[in-house]
Amino acid sequence: MNKLFTRNTVVLLVILLAVSRLDASIASQTVSWLQAKGISARMIILIISMLPIIELRGSIPVAILFFKMSWQEAFVLSAIGNMIPIPFILLFIDLVFSLLSKFALGKRVVDFFTNKAITKGKDIEKYKLAGLSLFVGIPLPGTGGWTGALAAKFLNFSFWKAIISITIGVIIAGVIVTLLSLMGHMTFVG
Repeated sequence: MNKLFTRNTVVLLVILLAVSRLDASIASQTVSWLQAKGISARMIILIISMLPIIELRGSIPVAILFFKMSWQEAFVLSAIGNMIPIPFILLFIDLVFSLLSKFALGKRVVDFFTNKAITKGKDIEKYKLAGLSLFVGIPLPGTGGWTGALAAKFLNFSFWKAIISITIGVIIAGVIVTLLSLMGHMTFVG
């Protein structure tokens, strides 16, 4: 059992490292564009971590590997940036979806995100707030603060419980991605 656990842990770490590198690749295009606009490294990390899909999975590797920030600074900036849009999503997503649904393209976008959140929400609903924290905390594609906020809204979690649960998840994801980024830094830089 110990060998199986070790093997599965190594496989999971490799998958998570690959995912963070993929997000970092997408984020690097964003970094180049933002740098051309004269935006500071710290602000770039905040912006990248606020973006859906990329979130802190992309911002932490960029901060550590590209901008050579300390892991502490990368973690704090990315976690703060990842959490900035969450209250707005929880408070205003119904209004935004209602307005978008008035247009054909907007309705398709709303349906896509609604179906994604409902599908992901089934996993979360079973374990409630702990499930939401774990869902947000596992840095894989389709998870994260944005999707967690949508799922929390569709599952009718209270605002503050959702904020606390998502914050815990963002911290968990931040720790995992920071460790993987540091491992990548040690592997590629030495």
